[in-house]
Amino acid sequence: MNPRYLILLFVVTLGVAAQALPPYYVTLLNYIGLYTLVVLGLVLLTGVGGMTSFGQAAFVGLGAYTSAWLTTASPEQIPGWLAWATASPWLTLLVGVTLTVVVALILGALTLRLSGHYLPLGTIAWGLSLYYLFGTVESLGGHTGVSGLPSITLLGWTLDQGNKIFYLIWAVLLVAMLLTQNLLDSREGRAIRALKGGQVMAESMGVNTFRAKMVIFVISAVFAALSGWLYAHTQRFVNPTPFGLNMGIDYLFMALIGGVGSVWGALLGSGILTMLKQWLQDWLPVLMGNSGNYETIVFGILIVLLMQRAPGGLWPMLVKLFKPRGKKVKTVAINSERELPRRQLPKAGSVILEARHVTRRFGGLVANNDMNLEVHAGEILALIGPNGAGKSTLFNQLSGVDTPTSGEVLFMGERVNGVRSRLMARNGMSRTFQHVKLLPTMSVLENVAIGAHLRGHKGLLAATLRLDRREEADLLAEARRQLERVGLGDYLHEEAGSLALGQQRIMEIARALCADPCLLLLDEPAAGLRLKEKEALGILLSRLRSEGMAILLVEHDMDFVMGLVDRVVVMEFGQRIAQGLPEEVQKDPAVLEAYLGGAE
Repeated sequence: MNPRYLILLFVVTLGVAAQALPPYYVTLLNYIGLYTLVVLGLVLLTGVGGMTSFGQAAFVGLGAYTSAWLTTASPEQIPGWLAWATASPWLTLLVGVTLTVVVALILGALTLRLSGHYLPLGTIAWGLSLYYLFGTVESLGGHTGVSGLPSITLLGWTLDQGNKIFYLIWAVLLVAMLLTQNLLDSREGRAIRALKGGQVMAESMGVNTFRAKMVIFVISAVFAALSGWLYAHTQRFVNPTPFGLNMGIDYLFMALIGGVGSVWGALLGSGILTMLKQWLQDWLPVLMGNSGNYETIVFGILIVLLMQRAPGGLWPMLVKLFKPRGKKVKTVAINSERELPRRQLPKAGSVILEARHVTRRFGGLVANNDMNLEVHAGEILALIGPNGAGKSTLFNQLSGVDTPTSGEVLFMGERVNGVRSRLMARNGMSRTFQHVKLLPTMSVLENVAIGAHLRGHKGLLAATLRLDRREEADLLAEARRQLERVGLGDYLHEEAGSLALGQQRIMEIARALCADPCLLLLDEPAAGLRLKEKEALGILLSRLRSEGMAILLVEHDMDFVMGLVDRVVVMEFGQRIAQGLPEEVQKDPAVLEAYLGGAE
């Protein structure tokens, strides 16, 4: 069945459920809707962005307490400049969202630069801080809480009962799900998803990774605050209990159960956990014969079993079960024949990239020592050397991933020491990686389209409202052209992780070309390729050279290198020991000595 019809059926069922079900089940559905709104933020933050947060419950409390205080405090307690917000819960929502954005920006600036286990620990720290703040401030009612909140009124309709506010909760949730899905299916969404491929890869494709992290952190906080506002005016009472660490853990469990990377998985996980907890609380005391927290024990065991059997969550399993056989990923329609504007390549023979006396030290280790090289427009330069020669270190300094201890790197005549790799990409440098960096569950087409990130301009609002469709079609069409250019036109809608290693390397080249570079840095592009694939790669690189593009490559296959490149630079122990034409370098005594015992 068409997914649109399924969604329509789901909406109709919801409309009937509020009137047909007993109040108890309507209340449960309200809670499921409120929880899903929070978990939806975790889909963006954790499932898509790869950042684990235990503090979402605190943002729920921020939205709830802001509205509770503004609608119940005496006029003397409210500052004059905020008096306007006390007139309606809708105005308190505006204040709550604004406050949440400000707090999220501050907390994000403090925690999003952390990595590894420090990031979730950081979210626990500020989550606990906000939780205890809610219970400590006397004007917020302490641990007793705040009561007497007014009901929400909409178009003259007072939403003072569960089956009335039900429609508002689910309408808000469905709109949030739609906007989230729109965001993920856009240029901005690919930038966010690129975070899971590694920051080095994303930055090299022109993605501002910190901005992408901050965007989803703020969005997830706003979703949580919106849920808190709805919760406060549904219960008409708030206290700190629902906004602590335990609830933050439950939200993560909901995301994991449903599928932490799935929009509809957020709804599935919230529904399963909410209903499961209720059933366990009802039936376990009957089975055990006495009261106790047996449901927590059984619930924990079920979670462990689920994570073993379905680590990706239940929604991806359901999708896989009902997906037509042989169809790997969602097919993306490409309905544009317009070509993106292209940069003018530099004059043949002009210096594109230059390293002058570059030295890189790591403590007492000298990885690069007084390295010099030049790359010219319209040439292929090979950088070779034994294992440990310092090639990768130099590669990272040339591409903006690392900064020399001393010396200079010049790109297009400008000194670029310390310039971020995303800015290098904007100026015309693009690269591949020694170890392939891709998003394995995304289609080949979308992986390559990440390379065109800098060639689009539509922002977050346009993406969520689908005002970027024309530009999106152009970017995907460019990705298709580059895939056809490198011989992968038959794999557009396959999962990138299903390609052979050699094909993945070729796909990386297509992604780099999507950025419209004037300089291409290739790190072992022929590794894993079969003979015919190497021949095709050689033809492609030769064609790019003839078009005026400069290419710097690190490669281990000497037969491939010597028959293709214009010049060779040889490194050993971080130093340049030879440079020149391929036939000259092959006869150089220093090079023969360096490779004695086998080339890397």
